[in-house]
Amino acid sequence: MKGKVAVTKRERAFATIERKAVDRPAKWLGMPVSESYAGLFEEYGVNNYHDLKLAVDDDIWEFDIPYCTANSDSIGRAFDFLKDENGNTLTGSGFFEEFSDGDDISVFNWPDPAQHIDKEECRRRLEAIPSGYATMGVVWSSHFQDACAAFGMESALMKMKTDPLLFKEIIDRIVDFYLKANQIFYEAVDGKLDFVLLGNDFGTQDSLICSPDDLREFVFGGTKALIDQAHSYGIKVVHHSCGAVRPVINDITACGADVIHPIQALAKGMEPQGLKTDFGDTASFCGGVDTQELLVNAAPEEVEQVVKRLKHIFPTGLIISPSHEALLPDAKPENIRAMML
Repeated sequence: MKGKVAVTKRERAFATIERKAVDRPAKWLGMPVSESYAGLFEEYGVNNYHDLKLAVDDDIWEFDIPYCTANSDSIGRAFDFLKDENGNTLTGSGFFEEFSDGDDISVFNWPDPAQHIDKEECRRRLEAIPSGYATMGVVWSSHFQDACAAFGMESALMKMKTDPLLFKEIIDRIVDFYLKANQIFYEAVDGKLDFVLLGNDFGTQDSLICSPDDLREFVFGGTKALIDQAHSYGIKVVHHSCGAVRPVINDITACGADVIHPIQALAKGMEPQGLKTDFGDTASFCGGVDTQELLVNAAPEEVEQVVKRLKHIFPTGLIISPSHEALLPDAKPENIRAMML
């Protein structure tokens, strides 16, 4: 590509998402779960995550927003909606399952993020990142997923139809929580943050969880408010949703998302060439390297060929990364190395 230049990691990340000419597309390891560390440390000859990041030579260094309570160290678990502590948000029953339009939602113990976010820890985590990297705060702000957990997934999708005012009131309350939490975080890092990763899972392997119209009515207003807030602090937004989200890619970019993540490679409609053809002039992406089959079962040479094809389709406009933010231990360490070459 004409105009290629050698750049810093940070410059490369920005040029990639702005679909400008780059020496190579930016790349991001993703976020290995702790069970993956041993294999990756052995593959790269290191013994800690900091040195692993340096060894893989990616361009983006992520860190979680520090959120601590007696029961959780993750803002992704800020709301204690589940009735059964052993349940989960997909199959469990939520606190508001039996509520109807007009019922008083203040009876729930809504958390105050100001009580659980340490501004000094926000700054410490950011300042610990080596110079030159693009920095990314993982804030999630998953208002749709939390709203589903508030009822239980099946009940939530029914409440959109039977008790829409109640669903709207709860999801708006959740958005307000994240706007307050993110304001605390953004002000603590004081203009030194490049990206945030936020979003919700809207898709399954084959389709959306609910209709595009339902997402437009109940969800995307909050999405836009969260993205607008990040932009007001000069921060770019990587918007996450697993699954077959092709029908709402234009909606997500219309909300202001700078990057669509993670291109779940085997989900319906998420083929790289089709995304480039239909959205390549208006959207940028992150992901695309399949974590369901390729990184688990393929030989490193096959992974290299897939990455070469992705770079051919997207010489810019795609941050090369796994098709899921969490790297699980079933991904072969030698295949992670092949992906990151």
